[in-house]
Amino acid sequence: MNETAVRERLMQAIGHTDIFDTHTHLVGGRLGAADFWEIAHYFWLFRELQAAGYPADAAELPEDERMEAFLAAHRASKHTMMNKALTRIMLDLYGIELTDAASVQAADAAVKAAAVRTDWAQEVADRARVREFVVNHPDHAAFVGMRRNAVLVPRIDGRLVRWAEAMAGSPFPERELEDVRRTLEELFRGYRDSGCPGIMTTLGRMTEAANSAFALKAGITQDQAMVHVLHAVCAAAEQHGLFVQLFVGVERSWGREPVPANDPERILKLTGLFDRYKGPFELVVASEINNLDVVQAAWNYPNVHTGGLWWFNFRSSTYKTVMQYRLEALAPVKSSLVVSDSRCMEWVYGKVWLIRTALAEFLADRVCAGWLDEEEALELARMWLYESAAKRYGIIEK
Repeated sequence: MNETAVRERLMQAIGHTDIFDTHTHLVGGRLGAADFWEIAHYFWLFRELQAAGYPADAAELPEDERMEAFLAAHRASKHTMMNKALTRIMLDLYGIELTDAASVQAADAAVKAAAVRTDWAQEVADRARVREFVVNHPDHAAFVGMRRNAVLVPRIDGRLVRWAEAMAGSPFPERELEDVRRTLEELFRGYRDSGCPGIMTTLGRMTEAANSAFALKAGITQDQAMVHVLHAVCAAAEQHGLFVQLFVGVERSWGREPVPANDPERILKLTGLFDRYKGPFELVVASEINNLDVVQAAWNYPNVHTGGLWWFNFRSSTYKTVMQYRLEALAPVKSSLVVSDSRCMEWVYGKVWLIRTALAEFLADRVCAGWLDEEEALELARMWLYESAAKRYGIIEK
């Protein structure tokens, strides 16, 4: 079997597969990049450029110096994933290859011209075949100039921390917890009534486990209080038919920069929630060793689903490892792949291209090895890229 031919057929077919982007930072009133530098300074690409010598204060440099510094770093990091995505963004969306200062100036002019078009965001989304987007802030969900608004999955992590802190600092933590429960009842009922399918929260490292029983009395630690808060959240979500989307694996307490934090007990400590509550959970991780842990949790618990790859997991090698874990253990309806984490529609396009490419390469290898035929591979792609999330988020029937 010719693997190159298989890959090309799968790449072409997967290129026409719909996408459900389950986590973005898009703002509905400003979906496209305002200029080239907003694309070039996207966090993930910016880190790769910095590693190649691009200055952290590049935005403050005179324009000619900034272009020179960018081009040098761009050439020095051409092998990196985000650099490849930038190349694809500029070629596919604007027909520009970044080679010299004149091409950067042309790119800036092209992005600025597109930014004033009311149909530009929808055009980019259509070219990427992204049909649904998720945002986490209510005022970001109205997608101006697009056929559909975003799916709103409200983010509540700031509230969780405040509630746990209040309980830990109170002489009467049981009263604080009752206030939390009343707040959650009102909040989640409102989310349900407005059509939100679930709630999202990040979650840091915990010293305590969700299956532990702590007396609710003065002197409770913040981690012990957080366990009580998480139980209250899951109970309220189950009551109101909302899924709970947990983002884990990034920590900000080790230095000035957020870092991937591998923790072999991270998912184990949450198992008490999966065991007690029957509502759906979606696990999105940024720490590489926890990728297998979430697959094991989804294998053990019918209500646990594996989500897209977040932060430091967004690499082709990691995607292919995760795809193998999921292929071997889980029905495809249990897994979603796409978390673009993008702040503009152009980077949605670039990151979706990266995911499609990694997926086509992985599936071509599995077809040539005899584990799948091409029809099965494409069915898997459709589920992982769109249908699994669409069912879980209530866009299509289960």
